[in-house]
Amino acid sequence: MSATLDTTPELEALAQVRYVAQSAGLTYAGGVSPQLAWRLYDSGQAVLVDVRSTEERKFVGYVAGSVHVPWATGTSLTRNPRFVRELESKVSKQQPVLLLCRSGKRSALAAEAAAKAGLHNVFNVLEGFEGEINDQQHRGSSDGWRFHGLPWAQD
Repeated sequence: MSATLDTTPELEALAQVRYVAQSAGLTYAGGVSPQLAWRLYDSGQAVLVDVRSTEERKFVGYVAGSVHVPWATGTSLTRNPRFVRELESKVSKQQPVLLLCRSGKRSALAAEAAAKAGLHNVFNVLEGFEGEINDQQHRGSSDGWRFHGLPWAQD
């Protein structure tokens, strides 16, 4: 089967995400749910890139096999000036790239930076790894990768 005829429900969903993002005026490919991100990653149809700091991955957890390119580093989360270059060295421009952070905010900024640098197949994983903070100042109680019971590991 030719590459133009190869399609999956996940890739069709990505096309819809891209359309919605363009309609909304986003500068990057769009945002995907954690569940869609997992299906794309697990099936080998996309690369999952964790943009959190090394410390966050170590102490909070991570998705096994994900690529790590920090958007910001250290406990003070100093912006990584080499982010785009590091990302380009670890992913293919053709394959969809899914960026994951704590809540989906830093990964959206990272997706914007990647798109500005010419990487137009980069998507933000909505809700992030831990999700939004609730009224009790806790994460993971209503959304996020872990909340949805998707696979993850911890050292």
